[in-house]
Amino acid sequence: MIAKSTSLKKSQKVGTAIFAGWTLLVFFFYYFTLNFNLEIAAYDSLISNLLLGLGCFTFSNLLAYYQPKNSPALYVLGVAFILSILVVFLTNMALHHVIFDSTFTSFLKITLPFRFILVFVFLSWCALANMLWYRLEEQSALQERVLSAQNLAKEAELNKLRHQLQPHFLFNSLNSVYALTIVNPKEAGTMITKLAAFLRGNLKRDDEVWVSVAEEMEYIQLYLDIEKVRFSHRLNIAVNIDEASNALKLPGTLLQPIVENAIKFGLYNTSAPITIEIDVTVEQHLLQVRVRNPYDPGIKSAEGTGFGLNAIRRRLYLLFADNTLLQTQSTDDKLFTTTLKIPQHDTSSSDR
Repeated sequence: MIAKSTSLKKSQKVGTAIFAGWTLLVFFFYYFTLNFNLEIAAYDSLISNLLLGLGCFTFSNLLAYYQPKNSPALYVLGVAFILSILVVFLTNMALHHVIFDSTFTSFLKITLPFRFILVFVFLSWCALANMLWYRLEEQSALQERVLSAQNLAKEAELNKLRHQLQPHFLFNSLNSVYALTIVNPKEAGTMITKLAAFLRGNLKRDDEVWVSVAEEMEYIQLYLDIEKVRFSHRLNIAVNIDEASNALKLPGTLLQPIVENAIKFGLYNTSAPITIEIDVTVEQHLLQVRVRNPYDPGIKSAEGTGFGLNAIRRRLYLLFADNTLLQTQSTDDKLFTTTLKIPQHDTSSSDR
């Protein structure tokens, strides 16, 4: 709900200053220019401006409760006209009851049309200023609602992306557990234990949007332990972490889909052992994570970015409005590199 302009302290101070200044100006005009005595000048300036101020106050509050959508100018002029007649009429009556000077009475009668025009101009100006203020407040409130809706939509999409990645990995792991129960029940039991620990940690991390590199790498290590059980001697991992990067922050659960993607395509269509390299460094105030895996150039899917990488790219765009923070590159020596860059200038925010 938009507050009434007359209820704001700043508006009250400005209105009081205008009223006091205009009252003094009218008083000096009567006393020094028209040569009325002190009593007449004080009564006229005070009564006429008090009633004018009351008219402005009434008009302002009226606009707070009702403003027509069609023909607002006609509405303002019509109400200003009626209030001007009322203010001039009450001013005339009040001055006749407190001032009994015949010269002033004649002056009052002659100046009634001029007083009406002056009051009408003041009331119209007051109404237009209030309408402009209310319109600006409405636009500001509307913009806040739009931004709030956009933030809610952004939060909903980020949550959807985070939660979609969990079953993506879980389904693959459950398939592997099923296969292991047939050929190696002991390893299957080990994998189930590690998978349970991984998922338990994942649930605890659900609300931790930003985590340190050290925390994320502990999470990744638990994931790699599961994959080592799954692929046994075929999978080797080389992790290099710059000590300066341990305290830096990144969105939680962001690396696991990248590593999963590297393992998937590194082991695709080969039975030979492979090595996945993970390098974490700090370059130009950016946290940079590079994941390298071997790939077969003859397989089209190796160049693609599946659901996991697409979800990460979208998530990074929602957080930083930058499409260049996730890059992929293939080299002639059959290595596929995924590079993730995380700005560190504002890690107090979250994907909300």
